[in-house]
Amino acid sequence: MTDLALPLRSGAVVRAAGVGGGGDDSRTSGDLDRLQAELRLLDRVVVAFSGGADSAFVAKVATDTLGADRVLCVTAVSPSLAPEELADCRALAREWGLRYLEVVTDELADPAYAVNDGSRCYHCKSSLMAALGPVAALGASGATVVLGVNVDDLSDHRPGQSAAAERGAVFPLVTAGFTKADVRSWSRTLGLRTWDKPAAACLASRVPYGTRVTFTTLDTVARAESGLRSLGFDELRVRHYGDTARIEVPDSDLARVVEARQAVATAVHDAGYRYVTLDLDGLRSGNLNDALGAGPSDSTETTTDVPADRTNTMEATA
Repeated sequence: MTDLALPLRSGAVVRAAGVGGGGDDSRTSGDLDRLQAELRLLDRVVVAFSGGADSAFVAKVATDTLGADRVLCVTAVSPSLAPEELADCRALAREWGLRYLEVVTDELADPAYAVNDGSRCYHCKSSLMAALGPVAALGASGATVVLGVNVDDLSDHRPGQSAAAERGAVFPLVTAGFTKADVRSWSRTLGLRTWDKPAAACLASRVPYGTRVTFTTLDTVARAESGLRSLGFDELRVRHYGDTARIEVPDSDLARVVEARQAVATAVHDAGYRYVTLDLDGLRSGNLNDALGAGPSDSTETTTDVPADRTNTMEATA
């Protein structure tokens, strides 16, 4: 595997080689003291806060380490953010006493993003940094933008990381050697309720590459997933194929979806889909990247890799 070098802070570079096996073990064992030391070196930070396990961990540790006056947690609000995720960001900010701000981003206005090719995440993070840059420079007294990128992320297809790094963002979890498992383990140790929160990629990740991303599409996906969550399915994806929805849930929930077939179909039909299908291969985060010959996309968590030609589905039109 080719080494990947990413800037972490001025004068510091970490290099990940063979992430996931055979690499430097010191880079894959999260060190909380080291993370706190890195944050102290940064002094003032703006945390890109999506409410997921990684960014929530960074936000809480940074606030506890530096004090709320030196940490600003910012959530980018756009049609690609699921409403449940925005609500949880607000709840976490209240529960943890975070200094919190929401900024509106409009990545859909960028034709390079909306066209939805393999570089979509690059343009999304560019939009994020365009919004966070002025906040960090002015509103946060020259703070550094930090993202919740972990060591495991370095081996995935995540062009957004490059966009963020090019614009000055740093990744303190990588510096401190945190894997996704480390983040969850330390979060549990610290009593953070996000320790077992399912990964929740942006809604645009539900749209196959080459299909234009629009407000209507993202809203349809959001309403379908909200409807399914109201039925008790907490971990899921609704993949968008025009008037057809492909539902992905963990293998352990497949039977439950079939048992609740009528309610599931109604919830997805009500969101605007004509056809409702269930993917029998289960939930595979980032599997639309199969079309690129790559791994999971930005803000997703790796699950079981399945060959692209396996598309077993059950269809419900009731």
